[in-house]
Amino acid sequence: MIPKTLDRRARKTRASLTHCLLQLMQEKDIKDISVRELSDLADINRGTFYLHYSDIYDMINQLEDDFFAEFEAVIRADLQQDGITDTPYDVLYDVFSVIHKNRALAKALIGPHGDLSFVNRMKHMVEERLKEVLSAPQGTEHLEYHLAFIISGYVGVIETWLRTDSPLSPKEMAALCTSMSGR
Repeated sequence: MIPKTLDRRARKTRASLTHCLLQLMQEKDIKDISVRELSDLADINRGTFYLHYSDIYDMINQLEDDFFAEFEAVIRADLQQDGITDTPYDVLYDVFSVIHKNRALAKALIGPHGDLSFVNRMKHMVEERLKEVLSAPQGTEHLEYHLAFIISGYVGVIETWLRTDSPLSPKEMAALCTSMSGR
């Protein structure tokens, strides 16, 4: 197992592998990407790849885990037990900022050759947090329908934003989504 703190060479190797994996994912499905192909593109030997990951799926899982740790931290920091801190804008801005920071990864994972479990995991994480917020004392009738509508809408907006060549900024996206939600 790789230690939590990586030296500069290890970080550089992982960054190169990530860049090359995302490049390959623009062309082909994850299941069709081999360690040999990825290692050749990153200009490292396969043994070096195996120092960091057990296989391509392990690499994808670690990248997703890192993304979702940051994504969840933002959601948890912005949402309180009794609801949204100030306005949805604050939460949306932070969410779009995290996605923007990890845009290449999110775009590859949501794209046509990506990982469907990534989208499902994102939906599940948002759903669980919204359940905590919306099932507060005031409650919401037909909660499951509200959740499905909200989650599908926001994930659809995120997917469209990631496919756009000249995307709006996280600030603009937060303002747009806030206005669409009627708040």
